[in-house]
Amino acid sequence: MAVATTYTSAQKFLHWTLFVLVVLLYALTYGDAFYSRGDPAVALFWRLHISFGLLLAALVFWRVVLRGLRGAPGLPSEMSAPERAAAKVGHLILYVLLVAIPVLGILLTWFRGDALSFFGLFTIPAPFAPDRTTARTIRELHSLCANGILIVAGLHALAALYHHLIRRDAILTRMLPGNR
Repeated sequence: MAVATTYTSAQKFLHWTLFVLVVLLYALTYGDAFYSRGDPAVALFWRLHISFGLLLAALVFWRVVLRGLRGAPGLPSEMSAPERAAAKVGHLILYVLLVAIPVLGILLTWFRGDALSFFGLFTIPAPFAPDRTTARTIRELHSLCANGILIVAGLHALAALYHHLIRRDAILTRMLPGNR
C-alpha cells in the first residue's frame, strides 16, 4: 500500500479556507471599534461574525471527518521523536481550538438571548433563557481560545517555514495547492 506524501485537494482547500476564516472572524471582532455604539454597522459586523462562525463550524466538522477518514501524510524520518511529538501536540491543539471556538460562540450567542442566523438564510432560536453571568464566562473562554489559536497557528506557520527554509524538507509543500 502506498503511503501518502501530500494532503488531498479537499484537505488543502479546508486548511487554507479555515485559515482565511479565522483571520476574517478575528478582524470582524474588532471591526466595530471604528463605529459608535448603536450604529447599524456594529450589528452588521456581529451578524457577519456569527454567520462566518457557523460556516467555520461546518467546515471544521468536514475537516475533522476527512482527517479521520484520510489521515495525514507521515512525518519525515529525519524528524526526531521530540519534533514528532511537538507536531502531533500542535495539531491536536489546533483541532481542539477549531472545535471549541465555534461551539463557545454558539453558546455565547444563545446565552446572550440571541438567535443564530446564517446570513439571513435560516435562524436557530436560543434553546434556553438568557444568562448574563454564563454569557460573560463563555465570552472570556471564547476570546481566550481565539487568541490562543492565533498564537498556535503562528507557531504552526513558523514551524512550516523552518522546515521549508532551514530543513529543506517537504512539510510545507505537501499542504500547498497543486502539489501531489
